[in-house]
Amino acid sequence: MILMSPPCQPFTRIGLQGDISDPRTKSFLYVLDVLPRLKKQPAYILLENVKGFETSEAREALIRTLEKGGYAYQEFLLSPTCLGIPNSRLRYFLIAKLQKEPFAFPTTSKILEEFPSQCPGSKRIIHCSESNPQARVEQKYSSCPLSGTDCDPEKTVLYKLETAVELQRKQTQDNDSSVRMLQDFLEGNVEEMSQYFLPPKSLLRYALILDIVKPTCRRSTCFTKGYGHYVEGTGSVLQTATDVEIDTVYKSLDLLTEEEKLAKLSSLKMRYFTPREISNLHGFPATFGFPEEVTKKQRYRLLGNSLNVHIVSCLISTLLQSP
Repeated sequence: MILMSPPCQPFTRIGLQGDISDPRTKSFLYVLDVLPRLKKQPAYILLENVKGFETSEAREALIRTLEKGGYAYQEFLLSPTCLGIPNSRLRYFLIAKLQKEPFAFPTTSKILEEFPSQCPGSKRIIHCSESNPQARVEQKYSSCPLSGTDCDPEKTVLYKLETAVELQRKQTQDNDSSVRMLQDFLEGNVEEMSQYFLPPKSLLRYALILDIVKPTCRRSTCFTKGYGHYVEGTGSVLQTATDVEIDTVYKSLDLLTEEEKLAKLSSLKMRYFTPREISNLHGFPATFGFPEEVTKKQRYRLLGNSLNVHIVSCLISTLLQSP
């Protein structure tokens, strides 16, 4: 079996998208070149990459190699939310096996956005493809009421840089009882928790673009390798104050002095998720840990480049399942 997760930078939507011209794809292309010439080809293959890989030339080269080598394959776009985990991490996956042993489910040339019903542990079949949770509206603050005739819910910005449609999407996610609450993945007692709270400078600078979640929420955005170091678009932050409503803090924010703004924002007691909590969302076992010499910044970088264990586990089970 070959399990691989080639460098994703050539395919990320926010990168240069150099594809096969990017030197970082050389190792992957080398594997594709060697694969047909092996005396004993691997019976199974699983590949993971970012959304965007599915439209790349590298993906076309992979498919050609698999078809030439006599492999049956299936492509997916999956997120942990499919398995009831409150974290958006949409990724491309491909599973392949030599055709002498067919899949236990009917394959299709389409990219599936759900697990096959035969997948062990996947009792809930849900579309995993998501709109970009990091998408941000660039319009200036608007006080236009939603009920107004001139208001477009897709464009009208509410108390944060967030449209009514985006807010409704988040509320829908939080009401999905088939997804577990974040509180199931949080640490109980953490020494020096103060190190995870957002500093005043970040609160003031990024207040309008933070994706804020509570322990009772059933969603969180994708955690990237910049989490804990950068703020914008790197992952959700956790509101730990349970007696304060977000809208009451934000709706009058633009009328306050900087000192008053900071006091308001601080009342939410927002902090970063700890590395252990992100590990929990990724499905790492309780026994998993980092060596003490690995810094907090390095832990966030490693976790940001990681993947969800439960998704991969389910795909491997599907790959090995007999008809």
